[in-house]
Amino acid sequence: MKVTVHVDGGSRGNPGPAAAAFILTDEGAHRLAARAFVLGETTNNVAEYTALCRALEAANAMGATDVTVFSDSELLVRQLTGLYKVKSDAIRPLYEQVNDLRNQFDCFRIQHVMREKNKEADRLVNEALDAGRDIEKGAARPQKKIRLGVLISGGGRTMMNILNCIKCRELNAEIALVISSLSTVAGVDKARHAGLPLKVIRRKDYPDIDAFSEHIVKELKAAKVDLVVQGGWLCLWKIPPQYESRVMNIHPALLPSFGGKGMWGHHVHEAVLAAGCKVSGCTVHFCTNEYDRGPIIVQRTCPVADDDTADTLAERVFEQECIAYPQAIRWFAEGRLQIEGNRVKVWQGGS
Repeated sequence: MKVTVHVDGGSRGNPGPAAAAFILTDEGAHRLAARAFVLGETTNNVAEYTALCRALEAANAMGATDVTVFSDSELLVRQLTGLYKVKSDAIRPLYEQVNDLRNQFDCFRIQHVMREKNKEADRLVNEALDAGRDIEKGAARPQKKIRLGVLISGGGRTMMNILNCIKCRELNAEIALVISSLSTVAGVDKARHAGLPLKVIRRKDYPDIDAFSEHIVKELKAAKVDLVVQGGWLCLWKIPPQYESRVMNIHPALLPSFGGKGMWGHHVHEAVLAAGCKVSGCTVHFCTNEYDRGPIIVQRTCPVADDDTADTLAERVFEQECIAYPQAIRWFAEGRLQIEGNRVKVWQGGS
Protein backbone atom coordinates (compact mmCIF):
# COMPACT_ATOMS: atom_id res chain seq x y z
CA MET A 1 0.00 0.00 0.00
CA LYS A 2 1.47 3.34 -1.10
CA VAL A 3 0.85 6.39 1.07
CA THR A 4 1.79 10.04 0.65
CA VAL A 5 2.36 12.09 3.80
CA HIS A 6 2.32 15.85 4.24
CA VAL A 7 3.57 16.98 7.64
CA ASP A 8 3.92 20.33 9.37
CA GLY A 9 4.60 21.68 12.82
CA GLY A 10 4.58 25.17 14.19
CA SER A 11 5.17 27.18 17.33
CA ARG A 12 3.86 30.65 18.09
CA GLY A 13 6.89 31.99 19.88
CA ASN A 14 9.54 29.34 19.20
CA PRO A 15 9.32 28.20 21.94
CA GLY A 16 5.64 28.86 22.48
CA PRO A 17 2.24 27.25 21.99
CA ALA A 18 2.82 24.57 19.37
CA ALA A 19 0.96 22.01 17.27
CA ALA A 20 1.82 19.24 14.84
CA ALA A 21 -0.23 17.94 11.94
CA PHE A 22 -0.17 15.37 9.18
CA ILE A 23 -2.29 14.40 6.20
CA LEU A 24 -2.15 10.91 4.68
CA THR A 25 -3.38 10.29 1.14
CA ASP A 26 -3.49 7.24 -1.10
CA GLU A 27 -2.31 6.89 -4.70
CA GLY A 28 -5.50 8.51 -5.95
CA ALA A 29 -4.88 11.60 -3.80
CA HIS A 30 -7.79 10.68 -1.51
CA ARG A 31 -7.36 11.58 2.12
CA LEU A 32 -6.92 8.60 4.42
CA ALA A 33 -6.44 10.64 7.61
CA ALA A 34 -5.86 14.23 8.70
CA ARG A 35 -4.89 14.95 12.30
CA ALA A 36 -3.44 17.76 14.37
CA PHE A 37 -2.11 17.64 17.93
CA VAL A 38 -1.68 20.45 20.44
CA LEU A 39 1.77 20.05 22.01
CA GLY A 40 1.96 22.77 24.64
CA GLU A 41 5.07 24.98 24.83
CA THR A 42 7.85 23.85 22.51
CA THR A 43 9.85 24.80 19.39
CA ASN A 44 9.11 24.64 15.68
CA ASN A 45 11.63 21.86 15.18
CA VAL A 46 10.18 19.65 17.90
CA ALA A 47 6.72 20.21 16.42
CA GLU A 48 7.96 19.25 12.93
CA TYR A 49 9.53 16.01 14.17
CA THR A 50 6.51 15.18 16.30
CA ALA A 51 4.26 15.55 13.25
CA LEU A 52 6.41 13.11 11.30
CA CYS A 53 6.50 10.57 14.13
CA ARG A 54 2.71 10.62 14.47
CA ALA A 55 2.27 10.37 10.70
CA LEU A 56 4.55 7.34 10.35
CA GLU A 57 2.80 5.62 13.26
CA ALA A 58 -0.54 6.16 11.52
CA ALA A 59 0.78 4.98 8.14
CA ASN A 60 2.20 1.83 9.73
CA ALA A 61 -1.11 1.13 11.48
CA MET A 62 -2.87 1.33 8.11
CA GLY A 63 -0.56 -1.27 6.64
CA ALA A 64 1.42 1.07 4.38
CA THR A 65 4.55 -0.41 2.82
CA ASP A 66 5.64 2.48 0.59
CA VAL A 67 5.73 5.99 2.10
CA THR A 68 6.61 9.34 0.52
CA VAL A 69 6.86 12.30 2.91
CA PHE A 70 6.68 15.98 2.02
CA SER A 71 7.77 18.58 4.58
CA ASP A 72 8.43 22.30 4.35
CA SER A 73 11.09 22.00 7.08
CA GLU A 74 14.39 22.09 5.22
CA LEU A 75 16.25 21.29 8.46
CA LEU A 76 14.22 18.14 9.13
CA VAL A 77 14.65 16.87 5.55
CA ARG A 78 18.38 17.57 5.48
CA GLN A 79 18.90 15.85 8.82
CA LEU A 80 16.96 12.77 7.75
CA THR A 81 18.84 12.56 4.45
CA GLY A 82 22.20 12.82 6.21
CA LEU A 83 23.15 16.31 5.00
CA TYR A 84 22.97 17.92 8.47
CA LYS A 85 23.88 16.50 11.85
CA VAL A 86 21.40 16.57 14.71
CA LYS A 87 22.87 18.77 17.45
CA SER A 88 19.82 19.56 19.57
CA ASP A 89 19.23 17.36 22.63
CA ALA A 90 15.50 18.10 22.29
CA ILE A 91 15.37 16.79 18.72
CA ARG A 92 17.71 13.79 18.98
CA PRO A 93 15.19 11.37 20.61
CA LEU A 94 12.58 12.29 17.99
CA TYR A 95 15.15 11.88 15.21
CA GLU A 96 15.96 8.38 16.48
CA GLN A 97 12.25 7.56 16.73
CA VAL A 98 11.70 8.62 13.12
CA ASN A 99 14.57 6.40 11.97
CA ASP A 100 13.10 3.44 13.84
CA LEU A 101 9.70 4.07 12.26
CA ARG A 102 10.99 4.56 8.72
CA ASN A 103 12.73 1.18 8.85
CA GLN A 104 9.34 -0.50 9.20
CA PHE A 105 8.45 0.35 5.59
CA ASP A 106 9.72 -1.38 2.47
CA CYS A 107 10.27 1.98 0.84
CA PHE A 108 10.61 5.42 2.46
CA ARG A 109 11.30 8.78 0.80
CA ILE A 110 11.32 12.30 2.18
CA GLN A 111 11.35 15.50 0.17
CA HIS A 112 11.44 19.19 0.99
CA VAL A 113 8.67 21.35 -0.49
CA MET A 114 7.96 25.06 -0.23
CA ARG A 115 5.23 26.12 2.19
CA GLU A 116 2.76 26.86 -0.60
CA LYS A 117 2.95 23.17 -1.52
CA ASN A 118 2.10 22.20 2.04
CA LYS A 119 -0.87 24.45 2.66
CA GLU A 120 -3.29 21.82 3.94
CA ALA A 121 -0.98 20.58 6.71
CA ASP A 122 -0.07 24.16 7.63
CA ARG A 123 -3.76 25.09 7.80
CA LEU A 124 -4.44 22.12 10.08
CA VAL A 125 -1.66 23.19 12.47
CA ASN A 126 -3.13 26.67 12.78
CA GLU A 127 -6.64 25.31 13.16
CA ALA A 128 -5.52 23.24 16.16
CA LEU A 129 -3.66 26.20 17.67
CA ASP A 130 -6.67 28.48 17.25
CA ALA A 131 -9.04 25.90 18.73
CA GLY A 132 -6.66 24.89 21.51
CA ARG A 133 -7.44 21.20 20.99
CA ASP A 134 -6.55 18.17 18.90
CA ILE A 135 -8.34 17.81 15.57
CA GLU A 136 -9.09 14.65 13.62
CA LYS A 137 -10.76 14.82 10.21
CA GLY A 138 -10.38 11.19 9.21
CA ALA A 139 -10.81 9.89 5.69
CA ALA A 140 -12.36 11.77 2.83
CA ARG A 141 -15.77 10.82 1.51
CA PRO A 142 -15.83 7.03 1.23
CA GLN A 143 -15.99 5.71 -2.30
CA LYS A 144 -18.51 3.06 -3.23
CA LYS A 145 -16.88 -0.36 -3.40
CA ILE A 146 -16.82 -1.21 -7.09
CA ARG A 147 -17.90 -4.68 -8.23
CA LEU A 148 -15.56 -6.20 -10.78
CA GLY A 149 -16.15 -8.93 -13.32
CA VAL A 150 -12.81 -10.45 -14.39
CA LEU A 151 -12.58 -12.29 -17.72
CA ILE A 152 -9.70 -14.75 -18.11
CA SER A 153 -8.47 -17.33 -20.61
CA GLY A 154 -5.16 -18.37 -19.08
CA GLY A 155 -3.04 -18.35 -15.95
CA GLY A 156 -4.93 -15.64 -14.09
CA ARG A 157 -1.90 -13.51 -13.15
CA THR A 158 -3.75 -10.26 -13.81
CA MET A 159 -6.72 -11.48 -11.77
CA MET A 160 -4.43 -12.31 -8.85
CA ASN A 161 -2.68 -8.94 -9.07
CA ILE A 162 -6.04 -7.17 -8.84
CA LEU A 163 -7.08 -9.38 -5.93
CA ASN A 164 -3.81 -8.58 -4.14
CA CYS A 165 -4.39 -4.84 -4.63
CA ILE A 166 -7.84 -5.25 -3.08
CA LYS A 167 -6.43 -7.14 -0.10
CA CYS A 168 -3.76 -4.46 0.37
CA ARG A 169 -6.49 -1.79 0.32
CA GLU A 170 -5.04 -0.19 -2.80
CA LEU A 171 -8.37 -0.75 -4.57
CA ASN A 172 -11.78 -0.18 -3.01
CA ALA A 173 -13.28 -3.04 -4.97
CA GLU A 174 -14.39 -6.65 -4.87
CA ILE A 175 -14.23 -9.34 -7.52
CA ALA A 176 -17.90 -10.19 -7.89
CA LEU A 177 -17.40 -12.70 -10.71
CA VAL A 178 -14.68 -14.47 -12.67
CA ILE A 179 -15.52 -15.81 -16.13
CA SER A 180 -13.08 -18.16 -17.84
CA SER A 181 -13.37 -19.05 -21.52
CA LEU A 182 -11.53 -22.33 -20.82
CA SER A 183 -12.09 -24.94 -18.13
CA THR A 184 -8.58 -26.39 -17.67
CA VAL A 185 -6.37 -23.27 -17.42
CA ALA A 186 -4.46 -22.37 -14.23
CA GLY A 187 -6.58 -19.26 -13.68
CA VAL A 188 -9.62 -21.44 -12.96
CA ASP A 189 -7.79 -23.24 -10.16
CA LYS A 190 -6.50 -19.93 -8.77
CA ALA A 191 -9.99 -18.42 -8.72
CA ARG A 192 -11.41 -21.45 -6.95
CA HIS A 193 -8.55 -21.52 -4.42
CA ALA A 194 -9.13 -17.82 -3.70
CA GLY A 195 -12.85 -18.45 -3.17
CA LEU A 196 -13.91 -16.20 -6.03
CA PRO A 197 -17.28 -16.69 -7.74
CA LEU A 198 -16.44 -18.52 -10.99
CA LYS A 199 -18.24 -19.34 -14.22
CA VAL A 200 -16.75 -21.22 -17.17
CA ILE A 201 -18.23 -20.03 -20.46
CA ARG A 202 -16.57 -21.68 -23.44
CA ARG A 203 -17.01 -20.29 -26.94
CA LYS A 204 -17.25 -23.78 -28.44
CA ASP A 205 -20.35 -24.55 -26.37
CA TYR A 206 -22.41 -21.94 -28.23
CA PRO A 207 -23.60 -21.96 -31.84
CA ASP A 208 -22.49 -18.38 -32.55
CA ILE A 209 -20.92 -15.29 -31.02
CA ASP A 210 -24.33 -13.81 -30.23
CA ALA A 211 -25.34 -16.70 -27.97
CA PHE A 212 -21.89 -16.74 -26.39
CA SER A 213 -22.05 -13.01 -25.69
CA GLU A 214 -25.59 -13.17 -24.32
CA HIS A 215 -24.55 -15.75 -21.74
CA ILE A 216 -21.60 -13.60 -20.64
CA VAL A 217 -23.82 -10.54 -20.27
CA LYS A 218 -26.42 -12.57 -18.36
CA GLU A 219 -23.82 -13.62 -15.78
CA LEU A 220 -22.39 -10.10 -15.48
CA LYS A 221 -25.85 -8.68 -14.83
CA ALA A 222 -26.67 -11.37 -12.27
CA ALA A 223 -23.46 -10.52 -10.39
CA LYS A 224 -24.27 -6.78 -10.56
CA VAL A 225 -20.87 -6.02 -12.07
CA ASP A 226 -19.93 -2.34 -12.35
CA LEU A 227 -16.78 -2.79 -14.43
CA VAL A 228 -15.56 -5.67 -16.56
CA VAL A 229 -11.78 -6.16 -16.63
CA GLN A 230 -10.28 -8.49 -19.21
CA GLY A 231 -7.10 -10.12 -18.00
CA GLY A 232 -5.64 -12.37 -20.67
CA TRP A 233 -9.10 -12.89 -22.18
CA LEU A 234 -8.73 -14.16 -25.74
CA CYS A 235 -12.31 -14.34 -27.03
CA LEU A 236 -14.07 -11.62 -28.96
CA TRP A 237 -17.56 -11.02 -27.56
CA LYS A 238 -20.19 -8.48 -28.43
CA ILE A 239 -20.29 -5.70 -25.87
CA PRO A 240 -23.90 -4.47 -25.57
CA PRO A 241 -24.74 -0.76 -25.25
CA GLN A 242 -25.25 -0.99 -21.47
CA TYR A 243 -21.62 -2.07 -21.07
CA GLU A 244 -20.05 0.51 -23.34
CA SER A 245 -17.23 2.29 -21.46
CA ARG A 246 -17.53 -0.33 -18.74
CA VAL A 247 -15.19 -2.94 -20.18
CA MET A 248 -11.40 -2.59 -19.91
CA ASN A 249 -8.58 -4.61 -21.39
CA ILE A 250 -4.84 -4.63 -20.85
CA HIS A 251 -2.54 -5.25 -23.79
CA PRO A 252 1.16 -6.11 -23.41
CA ALA A 253 2.42 -3.49 -25.87
CA LEU A 254 2.03 0.19 -26.63
CA LEU A 255 -1.08 0.38 -28.76
CA PRO A 256 -1.86 1.06 -31.54
CA SER A 257 1.37 -0.79 -32.36
CA PHE A 258 1.43 -4.58 -32.07
CA GLY A 259 -2.31 -4.97 -31.60
CA GLY A 260 -5.16 -6.72 -33.36
CA LYS A 261 -6.29 -10.29 -33.92
CA GLY A 262 -3.63 -12.86 -33.08
CA MET A 263 -1.49 -10.38 -31.14
CA TRP A 264 -1.54 -11.78 -27.65
CA GLY A 265 0.97 -13.11 -25.12
CA HIS A 266 4.35 -14.07 -26.54
CA HIS A 267 3.21 -13.27 -30.07
CA VAL A 268 3.27 -9.62 -29.06
CA HIS A 269 6.70 -9.71 -27.41
CA GLU A 270 8.21 -11.66 -30.30
CA ALA A 271 6.87 -9.02 -32.71
CA VAL A 272 8.34 -6.21 -30.58
CA LEU A 273 11.74 -7.89 -30.58
CA ALA A 274 11.59 -8.64 -34.31
CA ALA A 275 10.85 -4.96 -34.99
CA GLY A 276 13.96 -3.92 -33.04
CA CYS A 277 12.06 -1.71 -30.62
CA LYS A 278 14.03 -0.12 -27.80
CA VAL A 279 10.93 0.54 -25.67
CA SER A 280 7.85 -1.54 -24.97
CA GLY A 281 5.19 -1.47 -22.28
CA CYS A 282 1.50 -1.98 -21.71
CA THR A 283 -1.77 -0.27 -22.55
CA VAL A 284 -5.04 -0.23 -20.62
CA HIS A 285 -7.95 0.76 -22.83
CA PHE A 286 -11.71 0.65 -22.99
CA CYS A 287 -12.95 -2.18 -25.18
CA THR A 288 -15.02 -1.90 -28.32
CA ASN A 289 -16.18 -4.68 -30.60
CA GLU A 290 -12.84 -4.59 -32.42
CA TYR A 291 -9.61 -6.06 -31.13
CA ASP A 292 -7.41 -3.52 -29.31
CA ARG A 293 -9.08 -0.47 -30.83
CA GLY A 294 -10.79 1.21 -27.86
CA PRO A 295 -9.83 4.55 -26.24
CA ILE A 296 -6.57 4.40 -24.30
CA ILE A 297 -6.75 5.07 -20.56
CA VAL A 298 -3.14 4.66 -19.43
CA GLN A 299 0.16 3.41 -20.83
CA ARG A 300 3.37 2.51 -19.05
CA THR A 301 6.74 1.84 -20.65
CA CYS A 302 9.80 -0.28 -20.01
CA PRO A 303 13.11 -0.70 -21.86
CA VAL A 304 13.83 -3.53 -24.28
CA ALA A 305 17.25 -5.00 -23.53
CA ASP A 306 19.60 -6.17 -26.25
CA ASP A 307 19.61 -9.71 -24.87
CA ASP A 308 15.86 -9.92 -24.21
CA THR A 309 13.85 -12.98 -25.11
CA ALA A 310 10.07 -13.00 -25.33
CA ASP A 311 10.04 -14.43 -21.80
CA THR A 312 12.29 -11.81 -20.20
CA LEU A 313 10.51 -8.96 -21.97
CA ALA A 314 7.14 -10.37 -20.91
CA GLU A 315 8.18 -10.29 -17.26
CA ARG A 316 9.35 -6.69 -17.51
CA VAL A 317 6.13 -5.64 -19.23
CA PHE A 318 4.03 -7.48 -16.64
CA GLU A 319 5.67 -5.43 -13.87
CA GLN A 320 4.18 -2.35 -15.53
CA GLU A 321 0.83 -4.06 -16.03
CA CYS A 322 0.63 -4.62 -12.28
CA ILE A 323 0.76 -0.85 -11.82
CA ALA A 324 -1.27 0.33 -14.80
CA TYR A 325 -4.38 -1.83 -14.47
CA PRO A 326 -5.15 -1.03 -10.80
CA GLN A 327 -4.57 2.64 -11.59
CA ALA A 328 -7.10 2.57 -14.42
CA ILE A 329 -9.64 0.71 -12.28
CA ARG A 330 -9.15 3.22 -9.47
CA TRP A 331 -9.72 6.17 -11.81
CA PHE A 332 -12.91 4.55 -13.12
CA ALA A 333 -14.19 3.97 -9.57
CA GLU A 334 -13.49 7.60 -8.72
CA GLY A 335 -15.39 8.87 -11.77
CA ARG A 336 -12.28 10.54 -13.16
CA LEU A 337 -12.43 9.13 -16.69
CA GLN A 338 -14.19 10.99 -19.48
CA ILE A 339 -14.24 9.76 -23.06
CA GLU A 340 -14.16 12.36 -25.81
CA GLY A 341 -14.08 10.74 -29.22
CA ASN A 342 -11.24 8.24 -29.10
CA ARG A 343 -9.46 9.97 -26.22
CA VAL A 344 -9.81 9.43 -22.49
CA LYS A 345 -9.32 12.44 -20.25
CA VAL A 346 -8.31 11.82 -16.65
CA TRP A 347 -9.55 14.51 -14.30
CA GLN A 348 -6.93 15.36 -11.71
CA GLY A 349 -7.46 15.80 -8.00
CA GLY A 350 -9.92 13.79 -5.93
CA SER A 351 -12.10 13.85 -2.86
